Amino acid sequence: MTMTRAELHERSLYRRAVEAAIWGMPAVNYDAMYQALVRDAHGGPNQIVYWSRLLDWKNQTLTPNPDAVYLMPFYDTTDGPVVLEIPPAGEGSITGSVDDAWQCALEDVGPAGIDAGEGGKFLILPPGYQQDPPDGYIALRSSTYSGYAILRSNLGGGTADDIADAVAYGRTVRFYPLEEVGDDPQTTFIDAADVLFDAEIPYDATYFEALDRRVQAEPRLTRDKAMIDICRSIGIVKGQPFAPDPATTEKLTAAMREVRAWVDDRYEQVYETPFYADTRWALPASPALIEASTGNYGNPETYPIDDRAMSYSIAFFSAKRLGTGQFYLMTVRDANGDPLDGSSTYRLTVPARVPVTLYWSATAYNRATHTLIRGVPWASRSSHRPELHSDADGSVELVFGPSPTAGGEGNWIPTRSGEQFEVLFRFYGPTPPLFDKTWTLPDIQLVR
Repeated sequence: MTMTRAELHERSLYRRAVEAAIWGMPAVNYDAMYQALVRDAHGGPNQIVYWSRLLDWKNQTLTPNPDAVYLMPFYDTTDGPVVLEIPPAGEGSITGSVDDAWQCALEDVGPAGIDAGEGGKFLILPPGYQQDPPDGYIALRSSTYSGYAILRSNLGGGTADDIADAVAYGRTVRFYPLEEVGDDPQTTFIDAADVLFDAEIPYDATYFEALDRRVQAEPRLTRDKAMIDICRSIGIVKGQPFAPDPATTEKLTAAMREVRAWVDDRYEQVYETPFYADTRWALPASPALIEASTGNYGNPETYPIDDRAMSYSIAFFSAKRLGTGQFYLMTVRDANGDPLDGSSTYRLTVPARVPVTLYWSATAYNRATHTLIRGVPWASRSSHRPELHSDADGSVELVFGPSPTAGGEGNWIPTRSGEQFEVLFRFYGPTPPLFDKTWTLPDIQLVR
């Protein structure tokens, strides 16, 4: 069959839009959070957006942790290096990582980071920075001008005072341009506790507007040279405005429908290789991606952008050393292999002696958006929560469902009828029994 030039162009546009979207997922994910900072929290670069209480559903980033106090410094080194001061652990501690705009970890900070809990002045350097960093700083070389840090101020317990203490400790972080060092630099904190901070991935033509913003703002990376012409063919050209006509916009929107179906199918495939044999729990990141992203994709023989797109369609940030400060297991199905349904009631038995030095938590998210379920009174339960009830043997029975069981509100994690959900189980300060699997997390059981 002979195709016309117009037909060939349409097919090429669609195909290349799909490939560009898969490649650009972590950058668009970052851009969504940055736009929320500016649009929703009225903040800007080289400022810290933070939450002065535990997160609720108004934080619509991808799979955030509602059992820690969050601080997110967003850096821009266009005009020079930026300093991030992490306080020493003592009255509190931070589990955190500094990532570039492609969400590659520059370094971890806090007790599980390079400072080993002693704190320090981290100096984030722009691409191509040639000067010798001044003494007394831990230099972090970023491959992009912009990026962010995800800092979790850990709780000592679950009381209001514990939360207030974690907030106060988090606010001892300092963040400012290096050029202001001699002028009593000030840190700008923006409280987003009451803000609808909407950072969902946009699965329509606006996805490519976000990708274009990142292409315009950041330097070309050698590993991505093959994407230059692919982006050009859909109208994303460095130094030129992105202005698709209505016909192109229609094709881009259709391509994003396929991308959404594609990443969802890849996400389902994650659970075909469970963390524990014959269970439904899995780590939602492939070993190849973990190795590549922690090494800034330095191995020329591998570039797992398919795995990367899947992971950054459901979550944000990467750690330099996953498994040191935190570890994650996720599930979308019950013990019978059926999708978790927000209209039903389920039980998860958490065995005693969970292998952590800090705390564990279980959180329910909207399966379709991977964000906290909108409108629920809370989204999780953690070992810190004073209302959590333990059985005589030390185990904990968590209940997921649209309403609590009789007398069981303290162990209840609300879901929303008419929506599927997913559960992320977090281990903060994980210990060897998790990894040698002498301690195992059982599947979620349908009750009714």
